[in-house]
Amino acid sequence: MSDTASPAAPTDAGEAPEVLVEDREGVLVITLNRPRARNAMTLNMARVIAAALDRLDDDPALRLAVVTGGGGSFCAGMDLKGFLRGERPSIPGRGFGGVTAAPPRKPLIAAVEGWALAGGFELVLACDLVVAASTARFGIPEVKRGLVASAGGLLRLPDRLPEVVAMQLALTGEPVAAERLHALGLVGTLTDEGGALDAALDLARTIAANGPLAVARSKQIMVESRAWPRGERFTRQQPYVDEVLASDDAREGARAFAEKRPADWTGS
Repeated sequence: MSDTASPAAPTDAGEAPEVLVEDREGVLVITLNRPRARNAMTLNMARVIAAALDRLDDDPALRLAVVTGGGGSFCAGMDLKGFLRGERPSIPGRGFGGVTAAPPRKPLIAAVEGWALAGGFELVLACDLVVAASTARFGIPEVKRGLVASAGGLLRLPDRLPEVVAMQLALTGEPVAAERLHALGLVGTLTDEGGALDAALDLARTIAANGPLAVARSKQIMVESRAWPRGERFTRQQPYVDEVLASDDAREGARAFAEKRPADWTGS
């Protein structure tokens, strides 16, 4: 499939789009594109991101998405000038940036350079995998402004980090380095400065080469099973496992392995 771009957030005449959306051979790359404002999130941006993620889940040719920021920064959170005008960069049912309350069914990778603060960090936490430059910095500084990190930071951080570390981030509002989060397991891949997107795309291509139904159900089981009673986990996962085992892709995977060739997945 050739690379294709889709419409981005509307801007004033002559200005670059606030969000760039590009299909790179089945990997949807979503780039926040307000570098002068450290990619602070606007309502228009949230609408475009939500539409892009709907497209991701609806289009069988798209396997997963990478979200990143242009200009050396990921996202500084909510655009405060818009907030003072009464604008909130959230979509009903979807949350901040069109993603934090309802991430896509397909995998989502964050490629982080520079700052990921407040809603920007919460956007990262809504992703399944995180690739970050060693110079990247993360934080939820809402308490410094008399606010709370209500776009998932207070809910997801204790699941992704030791509780005492998550609590310190939430109560102090102080930022933390990517190297620290890599050591703690939140950042999966650490790169040199400027290398996060390339490394995320390499990771995305590895995932995209796998059976799409198996990938989707693997993510679904891992996400949903956190709320399942421990004694019911194997029983509750069985319908998803049965669906995958009965699929054409399962048979194709076995044939491709036996014939020593790449699999020709259909997602069914």
